[in-house]
Amino acid sequence: MKALANSRGIIAAAAMDQRGSLQKALAQGRGVDVKEITPEMMSEFKVAVSKVLTPHSSAILLDPEFGLDAANARAKNAGLLLAYELSGYDNTQAGRLPDLLPHVSAKRIVDWGADAVKILIYYSPYDETAVNDIKHAFVERIGAECEANEIPFFLEFVGYDPKGGDEKGVEYAKVKPEIVKQTMAEFTKPQYGVDVLKVEIPINADYVEGSSVYKGQKAYSHEEALAHFRESAAVATKPFIYLSAGVSNAQFTESLKMAAEAGTDYSGVLCGRATWKEGIPVYAKQGVNALEDWLQQEGVKNIDAVNEAITGATPWYAKMGAAAPA
Repeated sequence: MKALANSRGIIAAAAMDQRGSLQKALAQGRGVDVKEITPEMMSEFKVAVSKVLTPHSSAILLDPEFGLDAANARAKNAGLLLAYELSGYDNTQAGRLPDLLPHVSAKRIVDWGADAVKILIYYSPYDETAVNDIKHAFVERIGAECEANEIPFFLEFVGYDPKGGDEKGVEYAKVKPEIVKQTMAEFTKPQYGVDVLKVEIPINADYVEGSSVYKGQKAYSHEEALAHFRESAAVATKPFIYLSAGVSNAQFTESLKMAAEAGTDYSGVLCGRATWKEGIPVYAKQGVNALEDWLQQEGVKNIDAVNEAITGATPWYAKMGAAAPA
């Protein structure tokens, strides 16, 4: 855990474990079929992000499929998390069921030099009980495997509407706080063996009246939004960090400002696309050197904005009621 945090005990990590979504975005940027995006291109993009952004991060999250070269390219100050799940979810049946990379284990993640295992699941407390029971057992197995290999377990969950509604729309925004809160309450339970919860921002800042990114449709007032931050934080008995979930840097930093105003005791961030996604068309059209130039300017500026926004975060060990590690 100490290797993943900065000197203040705050996790200020970059996320670069995107796979399917990155391939599609690169293909779109090049105007080609996704099959033309080679593993070498995926690796090259990740190496550039790792090389340029990790001097400004406490850690980086990568994947074992395309990210091991990027792991080796990271700055010496940065810890390493590796993803263990297959990208996406099983879309042949309902429930967005997860699966693991078949050639990976917690032991192999340790052997590759990682400081933590990361798992992503899609979760809604409003889905069928049988679906969620499968996911509960899945997380319990990962927790036991990580405990046996003495490696921290970061669990990321992304909410959704089991009825197929628009997760970016105002109606979902109204129920999102309850989805986040109930999910945090579930996976903070000891049987899962989770060390750090990687959670969504409990509100959508686009629908917070008066926010800097407000789009005119109100799901919550400013005070209601702050209350949602406090209520979700209150149910967690483990350290938790916020994920950027693909939103813009402006929306993510605005959300982090609200978290600070609410006095939320979160322990940092794992921030991916909000820092580097605008570099995708740069790489697609102009290549890796242009991407590195863009990252040095805009990418670093984005990550610095996030770092500035988390100055009020709580050290991970304080959430556990522990003293600072030696």
